[in-house]
Amino acid sequence: CPTAADLRPANGTRVCAQLYADNSPYYDQCCAGEVLVVPPGSDMPYMPRGWSAHASSLVVGTRCELTVWDRKAKKGKSRRFSA
Repeated sequence: CPTAADLRPANGTRVCAQLYADNSPYYDQCCAGEVLVVPPGSDMPYMPRGWSAHASSLVVGTRCELTVWDRKAKKGKSRRFSA
C-alpha cells in the first residue's frame, strides 16, 4: 500500500484517501484492484455505484480524516480513520 504521504497523483493534486477493491492476507498484495479517490473536503452520503460494501483496503493521507458509516445517508455506527 502507498504511505499516507504518497497520496499525490502525477499532477500534484492533494488526495485525502484512497479506497481499494481488492485485499489479500499478504500485505504486499493489498491495495489492489479498482481505486476510489477521495479528494479533500468531500462529502459523500452515498457510496458511488459498485462500491457499497466493496472497499477492502484504505489509505488516509496526512492531515486528513475519513469517516465512514455502516448505513446509507450517514446513519448507523461510524468509524474514523486517519494517517
